[in-house]
Amino acid sequence: MEEAEGRKKSVLREYAEAIIIAIILALLIRTFIVQAFKIPSGSMIPTLLVGDHILVWKIIYGIKIPFTDQYLIEFGDPKKGDIIVFKFPKDEEKDFIKRVIGEPGDTIEVRDKEVFLNGKPLEEPYAIHQESHILPREFQPRDNYGPIEVPPSSYFVMGDNRDHSLDSRFWGFVDHNKIKGRAFIIYFSWNGEDSWIRWDRLFSLVS
Repeated sequence: MEEAEGRKKSVLREYAEAIIIAIILALLIRTFIVQAFKIPSGSMIPTLLVGDHILVWKIIYGIKIPFTDQYLIEFGDPKKGDIIVFKFPKDEEKDFIKRVIGEPGDTIEVRDKEVFLNGKPLEEPYAIHQESHILPREFQPRDNYGPIEVPPSSYFVMGDNRDHSLDSRFWGFVDHNKIKGRAFIIYFSWNGEDSWIRWDRLFSLVS
């Protein structure tokens, strides 16, 4: 009887240890390596759609001290074209996702919707404009902005859906330490309006 009870306690202990280890591993992976996010808005259409569920490499630019924005080890910097998740500068409780357009030292200008990088037109096959009319600079910076130089350790970001994106044109630059990681894959996609899975988007790379 005592032997049976002992085996039962041993099995329960093994299960408990396995669950604890699994929880610790999940927390470590989420904190340092990869994290899941859901796209809530259309600012990155057509690259990312509302209802896309993505994975973000958190370790790609470095390892941060837990519960801080400071890097313990840095592996590299975001590059033009990277789609990054970061803390929204105006409310760090919110996460934003945009594309890197300008790196530190770059000069950014928008003229009648066209983006110029260091004085040259930027080729942007990923960008779309859903409105044909041009808004004057005096009204808002959506279609005419800059020129402005990107400060050190900062990045100029924009949504691919240029006419419907709240980005660096409106609120400024993203600090390097506020970047959470780079989006790399869509692992699930749900069309909330029609209640169906977008099967063609599953496991597609983000670029």
